Amino acid sequence: MKSDRPISDADWQATAEPVRQYIVSLEDELRAIKTQNDKLEKNNEKLEKQKRQNSTNSSKPPSSDPPYNKPKREKPKGERKPGGQKGHPGHGQMLLTPNNTQNVMPKCCGCGLHSSDWDNLRPFHTHQHIELPEIEMDITHFVLHQGQCPRCGKIVKAQVPEAFSTGYGPRFCAFIAELSGIKAMSRRNVQQLVHSVFDIKIATGTIQKVIDRASEAIASTYERIGQVARSSECNFIDETSWFEKHNLQWLWVMVNTMVAFFRIDPKRSKQAFLELIADWKGILISDGYGLYCKWVHGRQTCLAHLIRKAKALIESRKLNERRGGKLILAHLNTLIEFSKNKPPPLKWERFYNSLLLILSLFEDDTDDAGRLARQIIREIDALWTFLEHDGVEPTNNRAERSLRFGVLWRKCSLGTQSDKGNRWVERILSVKETCRLRDKATFPFLVECLECYFAGISVDVSWI
Repeated sequence: MKSDRPISDADWQATAEPVRQYIVSLEDELRAIKTQNDKLEKNNEKLEKQKRQNSTNSSKPPSSDPPYNKPKREKPKGERKPGGQKGHPGHGQMLLTPNNTQNVMPKCCGCGLHSSDWDNLRPFHTHQHIELPEIEMDITHFVLHQGQCPRCGKIVKAQVPEAFSTGYGPRFCAFIAELSGIKAMSRRNVQQLVHSVFDIKIATGTIQKVIDRASEAIASTYERIGQVARSSECNFIDETSWFEKHNLQWLWVMVNTMVAFFRIDPKRSKQAFLELIADWKGILISDGYGLYCKWVHGRQTCLAHLIRKAKALIESRKLNERRGGKLILAHLNTLIEFSKNKPPPLKWERFYNSLLLILSLFEDDTDDAGRLARQIIREIDALWTFLEHDGVEPTNNRAERSLRFGVLWRKCSLGTQSDKGNRWVERILSVKETCRLRDKATFPFLVECLECYFAGISVDVSWI
């Protein structure tokens, strides 16, 4: 029969040496298997966390979400139907200035009386028909002459007028700049579109020369945008990867409600950050990147990043992480609500005490719930700056939205090929986003910049 009595020292000493060695080897093997199993469990847990990551619980963009596994969206109570809502202001088609007008009369009445016999006809509705006219390019030939001076015999040649020396006018150059920068089209696509629409064959090298002129034309505007950004009370700052000849660079943005200032730097470092902000010392709205956390002139941390981390905890297999995620998420969502309706003192005191209690419960844990709690404690002074200063928002969404077009451009073009290309990207992105913030059309402004550039005068940037 099998005995449950533990092996005593006497029994162990009485055991044969080969058996003892075999038992020791089995114990060593068990310890190795346990160590390997613990390691595999940690790796498996890490892989499961990565598999669960999407745009709602991590910093991954929505475009990275797999189409077959989109996160389920809970339908909120009282969700409105798609389309225009009852009572919303209309945005119908505005009547444009017509080139010609045609009066349309009714043919005849059902009783057979023709409208020509009526004396009470009056307009009741205006219908506009809009068509693109056939585009005919304005092409001027400058026929240069030369002659021999009858006095000295020297051959004298005529010169192209300075205003027309580039070969392409400001409107055509602005159109190419609009396609290449504002719409981020490749040189080849611009070439094909110009040939298709205008029936003009233009080399990609010529397109690049036009872009270089446009870049020079908006250089002063870019500098002015930087000055305004660096004099603002608060700014949203963020960065994303960029590539120059497949070498990693960083596209930085400094944006507020008035302007957006972009800059490409080889590094994601303190020096690059200082090059971006120069002598600015306002309120910084950013994510939790360590460089930003050291800002001492007032800062608002992005609550959306913390909310995504809390949502990731809720999906964990560990009970403690799920509990911590739910409690922290509830308090972060309450902070977001405070940005819409500022709380009275008593309500704020209750929220503050509750938040400190929740953080203290998880602060000493070694799991992800503890790490998130400690991060919030480190940044607690930057959680509600939006309640103390007007114009400060609880998230860094404004900077992320400003970077989105640059990210799409990078994915399509794979970056730039030279430092000159970097200057073009940061200048045109700054002009594009600043015009969007000011509700200003980009094409007329590009035409104005190029007209001033060809005329050798400064463009008016007082609107910035």
